[in-house]
Amino acid sequence: MAKRSIVPFGPQHPVLPEPVHLDLVLEDETVVGAIPNIGFVHRGLEKLVELKDFKSYVYIAERVCGICSCGHGIGYCESVEHVMEVEIPERAKYLRTIWMEMSRIHSHLLWMGLLADAMGFESLFMESWRLREKVLDLFDLTTGGRIIFSVNCVGGVLKDMTAEMLQEIERTMGEMEKAFKPLEETFLGEYTVLSRLKGLGKMGPEQAVLSGAVGPTLRASGIRYDARKLGYCAYKDLDIEPVIDTEGDAYARCKVRMGEVRQSFDLICQLVAKIPEGPISVPVKGNPKGEYFMRIEQPRGEAVYYVKGNGTKFLDRFRLRTPTTSNIPPMLDMLKGCQLADVPLLILTIDPCISCTER
Repeated sequence: MAKRSIVPFGPQHPVLPEPVHLDLVLEDETVVGAIPNIGFVHRGLEKLVELKDFKSYVYIAERVCGICSCGHGIGYCESVEHVMEVEIPERAKYLRTIWMEMSRIHSHLLWMGLLADAMGFESLFMESWRLREKVLDLFDLTTGGRIIFSVNCVGGVLKDMTAEMLQEIERTMGEMEKAFKPLEETFLGEYTVLSRLKGLGKMGPEQAVLSGAVGPTLRASGIRYDARKLGYCAYKDLDIEPVIDTEGDAYARCKVRMGEVRQSFDLICQLVAKIPEGPISVPVKGNPKGEYFMRIEQPRGEAVYYVKGNGTKFLDRFRLRTPTTSNIPPMLDMLKGCQLADVPLLILTIDPCISCTER
């Protein structure tokens, strides 16, 4: 029997964008176990519902994570709106959904760049992030912000889009779709990528479900589940099917995210074509009393939101379960049997967001 040793991985590592610390149990160069240790960026954001009123807290919820900020704002606002039985205007639902799908493109392109950089593929990293800039420019045009733009509020949204803005969004999506095609072909067909990712970290459908995987990590194992099918915001009016793959390896997780980028281009064009005229918010009177639980599909997977109000302007409780929280247990399963050199890539294929996870 090979001698076992424990090697610390992280929290600071050249490949990792955020602090993940794992104690890796090795037999020679093969990983046979991994023990996670998180908590390096804990900020106590959920506790702040006791200090910030429910209308102001949306700005805290958005700062759970920069990349996922739009989704966190939507999840929090919709939860409070259900408690207060507030029906927001249809146009506000469409605007939220457009920004949400733009955030999905932005998140996946950022992840593409990080994975390319981890493999030493610098030109692919630069091209991915250059294309991502077009989405950030659209955020700037429509909201005034590039990463955190604070347009969601309880009762709707704070900013509208003009007809010219919507036309610019549709035109840019067409441009990006053309520019994305060679990027996707390079990412999925280049020898370096194939040799590093094919067959790495395989996870079958039963294992994916039992370990609690969500998002592209789940769908890459053949499970046809996407929380957008629940019909929140304007998703009820869209033609949308989950993007899946059946291989369950690191390469399949890449393919699913590539497919979701292409799908988001199409969904945004559907939204621009269907968006109704009308107000973008409604007055909200009183304070929330009661509780509500909802889920949305963040770029990294399903996120769960829970709010509980007591009839005052301060909530009793806000609770959030993020996609990375769910994907860490399956990630630990994937690591078993891989080589030490492949650990950084395997971690990146779940697209971890430790800022979200620890709050």
